[in-house]
Amino acid sequence: MTRIDFHTNIPDKLAYACRLARKAYAAKAKVVVLAQDAAQAEAINAALWTVSDTDFVPHVLAGDPLADVTPVIVTADESAPLPHHEMLVNLTRRTPATLAQFARVFEIISLDEADAAAGRQRYVAYKKQSYPLTHFVAGQS
Repeated sequence: MTRIDFHTNIPDKLAYACRLARKAYAAKAKVVVLAQDAAQAEAINAALWTVSDTDFVPHVLAGDPLADVTPVIVTADESAPLPHHEMLVNLTRRTPATLAQFARVFEIISLDEADAAAGRQRYVAYKKQSYPLTHFVAGQS
């Protein structure tokens, strides 16, 4: 069953997603970053080029000819074919339609009240479906 990790109180979802992708890549994991919309997907795509001065995070947008051999895929289109389903980083305010296809899902929730409310609704829905859940609050040890 899909493991779901909630990361809340995140001041910058884009930067956080990039750090998660870098960490996953360093651990040889494969990641899909699900953006809210095409503009956010493009912003993540651009940000992954500058996430670190010393690390390179190989990534492409979904549908790219190199997607099959690239460990990090960025998309805003859940219907796009994805080459792997190991980890999903959800930056949207909705439940991903493909959630159950992934071994692990990271729900990234910002400080914005509307984003937090949507995250709470997803948490309750996942709990009712008996998904294994964890919760990490940024800034707390």
